[in-house]
Amino acid sequence: MKPKPASTRRVSKPAPAETDVTIDQKFVDLVLSNLDDSKAEDVIKINLIGKTSIADVMVIASGRSDRHVGAIADHLVQTMKDNGYDMPRIEGMPQCDWVLIDAGDMIVHVFKPEVRQFYNLEKIWGTDRPQEAAERH
Repeated sequence: MKPKPASTRRVSKPAPAETDVTIDQKFVDLVLSNLDDSKAEDVIKINLIGKTSIADVMVIASGRSDRHVGAIADHLVQTMKDNGYDMPRIEGMPQCDWVLIDAGDMIVHVFKPEVRQFYNLEKIWGTDRPQEAAERH
């Protein structure tokens, strides 16, 4: 993995209090709307402020197949470019079982359902998948 250029490198610093940081809500809404338009399933948003310095928001979604996962990711990246956001870094496009889109303050994971279940990022970051939360109540 190549180091980030100095201008975009994150500097390790203590996590700020949640009230000290504002999330670009317009960007979050754009991403969530795009995922909805692409028919992504089980979309969740996780606020990472105060948990880590890697990003402020993580969005996790599922596609029905590797082709659907790739199409969701392609559509999202094109929408980001069309709306003037910097080109995100993308990992996992050749296989399309898990595509990671690093857009700086937001990280988007698009999984095939079985891969999402295996890695279970929602549990790692402290939230349940929507159907699991519904099953407990």
